[in-house]
Amino acid sequence: MEVLKVEGLSKNFGGLQVFQGLSFNVEAGAKLALIGPNGAGKTTLFNILGGQLPATTGRVHLLGQEITHMAPRHRLHLGLSRSFQINNLFFNLTLMENILLALEGAERSHFQMFHPIDAQTELVAVAQELLQSMGLWEKRFDPITTLSYGDQRRMDFALALVSKPKLLLLDEPTAGLTIAESAALADNMRKLPEDTVLFFCAHDMDLVFNLADQIMVLCSGQIMAWGTPQEIQANPKVKEIYLGGEVSS
Repeated sequence: MEVLKVEGLSKNFGGLQVFQGLSFNVEAGAKLALIGPNGAGKTTLFNILGGQLPATTGRVHLLGQEITHMAPRHRLHLGLSRSFQINNLFFNLTLMENILLALEGAERSHFQMFHPIDAQTELVAVAQELLQSMGLWEKRFDPITTLSYGDQRRMDFALALVSKPKLLLLDEPTAGLTIAESAALADNMRKLPEDTVLFFCAHDMDLVFNLADQIMVLCSGQIMAWGTPQEIQANPKVKEIYLGGEVSS
């Protein structure tokens, strides 16, 4: 099943053209990595897909429905979720409070921000499942400010899963993490539901080649290459420009 379809997508900032005529589609269950040099437009592409930036031209479809001009909150309800390079957390609240607010915010109906936790039995059960999956349940009543950076990134990932997305966008998910923390977060990514698309941008080539089943290479505003990790590693142009040295994001 096709989850994401992008047709003729272009983005200009005044006279600066970031990319032009991008077209691609992604099937359910794919783990797609996006790589390319600085300025290639990777974060800009994610911001357009997530609704944080408007496209100059082109169309975006999610699960067969056009979302090109749709607000981020409506995309969330249709099945698109994302995290950012900077953690998107309420730092003075506890882990449990962060999760409960996110769970209530993901509901289509109006919600109350302040009411007793013991009146939210169903939400608490979901919150427990999410926090346990990240190994954070024992810290549920700790303020976010007391967490290590690695735990904060795992918490941010947990929040991105609250809406049970069909398309999950992750921008540099392991940036700033230790090798062990990166490996732990990668394990969580592998445990996503089979039909969920994981579309992530990363400069961590170990993560890219060990997690992705497809890789898109964006360069000079165009899709320079697309293939399996083995095909990308064997691509002469990609190998010459990127894989011979450090692949930057």
